Amino acid sequence: MNIPYTKMHGLGNSYIYIDGYQTNLSESELPKLAQAVSNVNTGIGSDGLILMLPSQVADVRMRIFNKDGSEAMNCGNGLRCVAKLAYDLGYVTKKQFKIEAKSGVVEAEVELVGDAVNQVTVDMGKPELNRSKIPMLTLSGDGDEKVINEPFLVGEENLHVTAVSMGNPHIIFYVDDIGEAPIHSVGPKVTNDPRFPEGVNVEFVEVLNQKEINFRVWERGSGITQACGTGACAAVVSSVLNNFVERNQEVIVHLDGGDLIISWVHSGHVMMKGPAVTITKGEFYWQGV
Repeated sequence: MNIPYTKMHGLGNSYIYIDGYQTNLSESELPKLAQAVSNVNTGIGSDGLILMLPSQVADVRMRIFNKDGSEAMNCGNGLRCVAKLAYDLGYVTKKQFKIEAKSGVVEAEVELVGDAVNQVTVDMGKPELNRSKIPMLTLSGDGDEKVINEPFLVGEENLHVTAVSMGNPHIIFYVDDIGEAPIHSVGPKVTNDPRFPEGVNVEFVEVLNQKEINFRVWERGSGITQACGTGACAAVVSSVLNNFVERNQEVIVHLDGGDLIISWVHSGHVMMKGPAVTITKGEFYWQGV
């Protein structure tokens, strides 16, 4: 089977995008297909697979599969790329429209250079802060309190974390130097920690000033990636909660792949603005499961 695809990236966070309006795939083969296309040696190479599909509750729908085949709830960079792809292909014709993800429906607005989408702003909705909504367990259960600068034992090292859900779970560690962040040692240990029954995305943040932070991430199901849009949103929310940056102002988040502009506005919603880029198009020769 030859599957047409588009490879896109948001700040280096690359996925293989399949137009589900034109290509039908069986549910059972999606996890294996995600693993196959993501493989840099025997596939195309990416952080995972995203399907763009018709929606009954929004203008367009997306499904996200990590490179290990697991299905994700949300993806900020993926939302921006789906917005670009849907507009560029003519499935939506207005500049403001809604996208359905597994975590819910969000609003997107595209900015054009000529006839093509260059930047996308996404209203990521309200963050969830209660422990049970992350979800994050304690020895006594899940609870409804917020997790802000809470002691967190990793091996024999006692660190501190703040937890935020942006439709998918995130915990944030603060470091003095992003170049020295223990992403390789702490990331894989924490992402599957039993305190997180659904796994967790692990972020490391260095605060530069009240309007800029440095950011690196170990993503649940994918490992180190160049960028994570929902993680950048969670990092800004966390930085407000820890009094490092102010509410209702734009914060520049410096990721390995580039910059996002994030603000947690007074309505409680988190706004994310950044680029979406098409890399290449082609056909993937799929042998099936």
